[in-house]
Amino acid sequence: MKICFTKMHGLGNDFVVLDAITHSFVPNAAQVRWLADRHFGVGCDQLLVVERPTQPGVDFRYRIFNADGGEVEQCGNGARCFVRFVHEKSLTQKREIRVETQSGLIAPRLEANGEVTVDMGLPRFAPAEIPFVSDSEVVIQPLDVGGEMIDISVLSMGNPHAVQVVADVDTAPVLQQGPLIESHPRFPRRVNAGFMQIVDRHSIRLRVYERGAGETLACGTGACAAVVVGIRRGLLDSPVRVTTRGGDLSIAWATGQPVLMTGPAVTVFDAEIEIPAHLA
Repeated sequence: MKICFTKMHGLGNDFVVLDAITHSFVPNAAQVRWLADRHFGVGCDQLLVVERPTQPGVDFRYRIFNADGGEVEQCGNGARCFVRFVHEKSLTQKREIRVETQSGLIAPRLEANGEVTVDMGLPRFAPAEIPFVSDSEVVIQPLDVGGEMIDISVLSMGNPHAVQVVADVDTAPVLQQGPLIESHPRFPRRVNAGFMQIVDRHSIRLRVYERGAGETLACGTGACAAVVVGIRRGLLDSPVRVTTRGGDLSIAWATGQPVLMTGPAVTVFDAEIEIPAHLA
């Protein structure tokens, strides 16, 4: 079976994007893993599927699959690529669209300069909504990671995040602690592990070990989560420039308001590929 796809990226966080409106195909978990494989498939951090909405007043439905084949709730860099994709494929003429995700509605907007701003919704802090095993909503939570106690701040940006402040992201133990935090038993649905370095009150550096994908060059929801944490802890003032290994995002947030994320979305190429019959 041959399928058409588009390869895209947001600051190096890369995606295979499928138009399931025109071609009516959604891959199974094995097919996702094969497409995401950088040696035998196309290669991507996440696979994005564009579908018709299931509720009135909404333009599209947006589904996200991690490289391990699991479906997840939200992806910020993917949301920016989503709005560019539906414009380039003439699926809409609207510059701002309403998009249904597993975690609720988002509103991405294509800016005049080509960048995309996404209303990522309200951050959520209640442990049950993240989910995180705790009887407290305090901003700083202790976590035992491989016998070492670290301080994290937890929240949901439509998907779960655990953010810690580090002195230097270049030397932070991302690859050592990331997998342990991701699968920590206090996170029943696993978690994205963020490592944030404060540069000044309007600037941070960030690395994120993503749930189901490993460390990526950028993480949009991770950038939103880190800025929210920094503001709540009194370390940052909005707006904040977030420098990732793939480039910069701008994040704005005020308490009680939705988080706004602005950054680039790039189309790399369009192609088609034959999916092996044994994966059907």
